Amino acid sequence: MIRPGAATLLIAALCAPPATAAPEGYFKLAPGVTLESGETWHDGAGRYRLFGVQSCLRGTTFTNRTGEQQDCGEASIAVFAAFITDTTPICAPVVKAPELTFVMCYATINREQVDLGTLLINNGYHFAALDRNGLPQYMNYAVAEQLARDNRAGLWQFPDVQHPAILLGRASRERPDQ
Repeated sequence: MIRPGAATLLIAALCAPPATAAPEGYFKLAPGVTLESGETWHDGAGRYRLFGVQSCLRGTTFTNRTGEQQDCGEASIAVFAAFITDTTPICAPVVKAPELTFVMCYATINREQVDLGTLLINNGYHFAALDRNGLPQYMNYAVAEQLARDNRAGLWQFPDVQHPAILLGRASRERPDQ
């Protein structure tokens, strides 16, 4: 049974407009930032990257259903831009480097806060980033990637899509100076 005062509070909470200010220490990822890739951007104040998320690399391709070659990196950027526009994510710094801040963000969809990295990876246009040992930086994203792969979501529906971690690993082995 709901107490009379609690019922009023519940109704007020359900009818209240969503909060527009980011919590302390967080910032909005709003349209108008300059996207460098499907997970990295700058806004004049700094350069940011989604922690644990890897987008397709620009210049790599996949063949769409009509047989046309498409730029995989551009597909990741387009999906990232759409999520920014549609959900105005809120981000928090998790690791700061001199010229780059790694962040984790959440998007609000139907009043639910959802991890942006998980959304991007579940949709199949982004991947779980791997560390130097080939292990996921964030295990939840590896699980999301496997689900997207199993469901043939997004880029996973195209047989010639190449996981960017494999391409990056191959490139690093080919450079003896690294």
